[in-house]
Amino acid sequence: MSNESTMNDLIVRPRRLRKSAAIRQLVRENALSPADFIYPVFVDETIDSPIPIASMPGVFRIPLSDVGQVTRDAAGLSIPGIILFGIPRNKDAAGSSGWDDQGIVQQAIRAAKDASPETCVIADTCFCEYTDHGHCGVLVGDDVENDATLENLKKEAASYARAGVDIVAPSGMMDGMVAAIRSGLDAAGFADIPIMSYAVKYASAYFGPFRDAADSAPSFGDRATYQMDPANSREALREALLDVEQGADMLMVKPALAYMDIIRSVKDATSIPLAVYNVSGEYAMVKAAAEQGWIDERRIVLETMLAFKRAGADIIISYHAMDAARWLNNG
Repeated sequence: MSNESTMNDLIVRPRRLRKSAAIRQLVRENALSPADFIYPVFVDETIDSPIPIASMPGVFRIPLSDVGQVTRDAAGLSIPGIILFGIPRNKDAAGSSGWDDQGIVQQAIRAAKDASPETCVIADTCFCEYTDHGHCGVLVGDDVENDATLENLKKEAASYARAGVDIVAPSGMMDGMVAAIRSGLDAAGFADIPIMSYAVKYASAYFGPFRDAADSAPSFGDRATYQMDPANSREALREALLDVEQGADMLMVKPALAYMDIIRSVKDATSIPLAVYNVSGEYAMVKAAAEQGWIDERRIVLETMLAFKRAGADIIISYHAMDAARWLNNG
């Protein structure tokens, strides 16, 4: 058979649908917009002006006085939400600043809602930033005592709700954390506050720069007894389904970039909204390569964000959110 005959027999030619920008747009399967993003904000009770985070270029710890402006900046870019992390002045073994109604996150919630009432304000609900040992709950010996930590999580979530938070996001990977927080919120009169559960959170090396940002590095050991083993995937579905049974309104997979298979598996197995956290190490690698001129930062970031959507993410928490929103808004 001649080459000419073979070419004439090609009935299906996928390139037909790629031949112009307009056609490509018409058949595009996934789209990205600023409305997909949540922007993380680190609020430090001990500072009066922003402090750059060396391992995360472009990201800052900010004082309480700057929370309103950052929230307005995000809203001005059509980013619908922020997630707050607090660095308190005082830390102790239990992390009691976490449920202080005048704590740094509680104050930041009020400041954010005052500045932009329509912005969805989410509070990371954990204790690693508040404990003097850097672990995510109450220690007994060298390990976190699960059930004692659940009691403190109930107090923390209720305190955030009293401050006006829109969503609480438990991130400590304690067994039963969603059920405990749900019961605590309901008992305190906050049955309408949703829970975005960090349902699938791995003990990951990608978290490194975050621990600088949030001053949350453990003073000893690691978090392998409560965060998940990166080797496991079936366990991720078990964790996600348990949280759905306990009343989670949204789920999260963290990290995102190295766990695309997990994102897709969780999305296919559940029917509630799914968030992913594009974590600090992922961000830092892109920024470092871009600063060297080795990659096109804009293209890499938007391609990565789109890949999260393609994998099944409904919501993307990312330090790139402000830049990505600007790029998307400007076309």
